[in-house]
Amino acid sequence: MTNVKHHTLPPVPELLAPAGSPACALAAFDAGADAIYAGLAKFNARERGENFTPEVMAQIVDYAHKLGRKVYITLNTLVKEAELPEVAEYLAQLSEIAPDALLVQDLGIIRMAREYFPSLTLHASTQMGFQNSAGLKIAKELGVTRVVLERQMTIEEIAEVKKSTDLELEVFIHGALCASLSGQCLFSSYLGGYSGNRGKCKQPCRRRYFSKNGNGFFFSPQDLCSIDMLPRLREIGVASLKIEGRLKQPDYVKQTVGAYRMLLDAPPEEFPKRIGEARNMLSKGCGRKWSLGFFSKDSARGLIQHDALGAAGLLCGTVEAVRDNGFGLTATKRLFLGDRVRVQPQSGDEGPALTITRMFVENQPARRALPGERVFICCDKPVAERGLVFKIGESFSDYSGRIAALPPRRARLDLNVRLTAHEIAIDVTNAPVGNFFRPLNLAPANSRPVSAETLEAEFSASDSDAFELGNFTAAVEGSYFLPASELKAVRREFWEYVKQNLKPEAVFHNSATGLEQFRRFYLSLKPGYVLPELLTETVALKPNGAEPANRKAIRATGVYDFNKLTNEAILPEFCPEGKLGSLVRAIRAAADAGIRRFRVTALGDLALLKGIEADEIIASAPLPVCNSMAALELTRFGVTRVMAHLELERGSVEALRDKSVIPVELYRLGRPVLLITRAKIPADGEFRDARNNEFSIRYDHRDGMTRLYPVKVHSVPRLPGVYDYYDLTNANWNARETGTFNFEADWF
Repeated sequence: MTNVKHHTLPPVPELLAPAGSPACALAAFDAGADAIYAGLAKFNARERGENFTPEVMAQIVDYAHKLGRKVYITLNTLVKEAELPEVAEYLAQLSEIAPDALLVQDLGIIRMAREYFPSLTLHASTQMGFQNSAGLKIAKELGVTRVVLERQMTIEEIAEVKKSTDLELEVFIHGALCASLSGQCLFSSYLGGYSGNRGKCKQPCRRRYFSKNGNGFFFSPQDLCSIDMLPRLREIGVASLKIEGRLKQPDYVKQTVGAYRMLLDAPPEEFPKRIGEARNMLSKGCGRKWSLGFFSKDSARGLIQHDALGAAGLLCGTVEAVRDNGFGLTATKRLFLGDRVRVQPQSGDEGPALTITRMFVENQPARRALPGERVFICCDKPVAERGLVFKIGESFSDYSGRIAALPPRRARLDLNVRLTAHEIAIDVTNAPVGNFFRPLNLAPANSRPVSAETLEAEFSASDSDAFELGNFTAAVEGSYFLPASELKAVRREFWEYVKQNLKPEAVFHNSATGLEQFRRFYLSLKPGYVLPELLTETVALKPNGAEPANRKAIRATGVYDFNKLTNEAILPEFCPEGKLGSLVRAIRAAADAGIRRFRVTALGDLALLKGIEADEIIASAPLPVCNSMAALELTRFGVTRVMAHLELERGSVEALRDKSVIPVELYRLGRPVLLITRAKIPADGEFRDARNNEFSIRYDHRDGMTRLYPVKVHSVPRLPGVYDYYDLTNANWNARETGTFNFEADWF
């Protein structure tokens, strides 16, 4: 008899939707999202969005939980030293809101949440750049339960990495893509301090640039649409499928979630038949041309087309006339009142977005415009002459009534219950109210004895608009039969007792303890080292390049390029799973050659150094360290020095220096990488933007990465009490044109 092995598919992955507003949250749940991700007003990677107040966020969490859905809150930006006390307040507030998880980027936030607010479940943002199995080992040690993978991984790399970990993996499946590796883009910040790492990206990758060989949109990727990849992602065992779009409107969320929900729920034999319907639904999202993103190497090669406008949406015409109260065009597509449009300047710079609330067709008030008709759209925003009018959203349902009707968050009472044959005693552990007692006379149970789970289920019905059940513990001392009617009566008496003897504002917040513990620790935090009188600088070198001015300087080279003069080996910022073996061999070769200093530029590098004899491990750009809590967290992995994040202004570097438990280093000279990508960039050499900022693009055939550099050399003055780092891998000592990035300005 032949044994037949049946292949069992992993469960259907979670469908995770963006919610840039309460209306988008409701639209996502209506369309079938299993979970949403959303942010408060600060410290989230989409600060430009509408976002949520704490009160409404709590209401949305309660609403989701009643539906059996989840809410993940984003706290996924880098934070400065001076902001740590405010972040602690945020964490305390978030622990009271009690989302299903917190999405984080900054190592300092991870440490604060884990140590002082342990009730918060942590997910690692894609901004942390986890790209291989070595990184996932570090992620697990950090205490996160899920990792949002780097977006520039192929489907084969995702499958290989999944075999190495029991962490949940989350991947982006739809929406706009960044040209750069996640968390490593400094492009927007360099052009004015508005950083993607702070939720304020101005999207310079969508602009037009000019080179000697012509002009175009050299960094604007097509959008991701991976409906064809869903069976493979499920087969791999990906836990969560994430839709991008927290700056989008409810119509986009509803259509996109609905399309993916339909495909995920389709029986395997029906899946191919549903693809066409899904594409039709997704086409209403008004995005860019679709692609498979970085899931395949072929897609990555054609992801950026220099002649494709960076704007998203459906082109509906060109501005023909501009007046104080609006602009005119000849429609090429249908337009309706309630549609959202963006008027994009021909330069590719960001244009104003608006909702059409009033328009005229052929000089008459109208609710719609058809192709070929002359349209005047009323608005009070400045519009560029010859600007391109893109529809970016359609009219959608009014969710304001449903949002207003959401019940307010009730005060949560933590109960400790003790049940014996003769009595039930209930202690409210987080409020100043006396214990509740009720006599009982229970008989031994022949079957179905009362359990802690039975008690919790009953007491979760609070019969109150002001209070609800929080944490619950119970001790049942024996095996008893408690009639349902009697248990219900006890529950009603207890909650009536609470309503008569307690006010909601008197309930203690559990987060207050963690907040006070953090404050005490932070006030006591101070440097735990003594600097030598002379601080030896480190100089990064390339083969046959410029030499250090100081012969006593520490010579740093790439780990693949070390020689007999090398004192320090620099590990790469990106290493796909298939190249981990060669990197491990290079590290061992460097150690065997006597190198005892290693510079890590990605979190996964720390796992590769375990077992390697190292006197010093320096955390360096692009691995971001902005605050003392991040520096402290890195000491858990043997890090002995940190480079201050390149985007920090002078005052923030000084604040980090004054609090860090390990020495701080400053990137004083060099051309920093502003963007790094696996995409094929349709440009090479030097180019400029419309404001004559100059840049250069270089492709490295050894690692397959393309890097964007400023033409100006970054050069900042020495700061007392910090080590100097000079990067000569792409710069010389006597550069004519220099700049200071954000050092003498502001990092927003």
